Amino acid sequence: MPEGHTIHALAERVRRAFGGRPVAACSPQGRFAEAARLDGARVLDARAYGKHLFVDVEAEILHVHLGLIGSFPVLPLAGAPAAPPVGRVRLRLVGDDHVADLRGPLICALTTPEHRDAVVAALGPDPLDPNAAEGRGWDRLRRSRRTVAELLLDQGVAAGLGNVYRCEVLHRHRLDPYSPGSALTRASWEALWTDLVRLLPLGVAFGQIVTMPDDIVEAERLLARDAVSDYTASLTGERLGDYFERRFAVYQRAGEACPRCGHAIRADKVGGRTLYWCPSCQDRH
Repeated sequence: MPEGHTIHALAERVRRAFGGRPVAACSPQGRFAEAARLDGARVLDARAYGKHLFVDVEAEILHVHLGLIGSFPVLPLAGAPAAPPVGRVRLRLVGDDHVADLRGPLICALTTPEHRDAVVAALGPDPLDPNAAEGRGWDRLRRSRRTVAELLLDQGVAAGLGNVYRCEVLHRHRLDPYSPGSALTRASWEALWTDLVRLLPLGVAFGQIVTMPDDIVEAERLLARDAVSDYTASLTGERLGDYFERRFAVYQRAGEACPRCGHAIRADKVGGRTLYWCPSCQDRH
């Protein structure tokens, strides 16, 4: 499932490609007849809230949630007409120089400002929102007997967080994923939240999840020098970024050695997703 950094990057991509200009809209698959209401209208804004994308298209608001398998790449046309859609395209947007094809979404609907506000109000703080109140997530987490691993996938605790970040940040902070939320200290939550605020912008910039310490240092160095803006702008969302080697401390490494203590990493289903963790060194609350 695309995590929050992917949706924030998508919102930026939609703004760059279509912002302020009219789009041609259709539903090649035929399952989104409301696309006709977007056809010829100007895209005014696109914003992400956790894993939800809202696109303001004049009098309409397009609500998209990619779910488990959805994708919404924004591709340059390079002076040529848009190629015929491939696969089951729920919605196609075509502008002067870009085309975007939405496939396999959980949600593709036109909605109202009231419904958008209700969706956003139900979400927890988003680490990519500079005005997020992390205390809202803490209040929900500390009152729960569910495991910390479950709660980190609860969008009411941290909007946009998915399984990869869950596994990696719990390991980075040596937190026991099976401890109840009520056992987590405020200091641990604040350290975890601060780490998410640090990590997710790297995901937006590089189009991939960056959690290994040496990669984080290099990514932050490049961002501080404004050395990757062209790379970021070149990303279409069609595939993951490849600036860094795809590697993690624990995610999808069951049976391998923990990079911190050498103990075998374990895997189990928690919250409907496969949790990867080290039972030896993840012992904090």
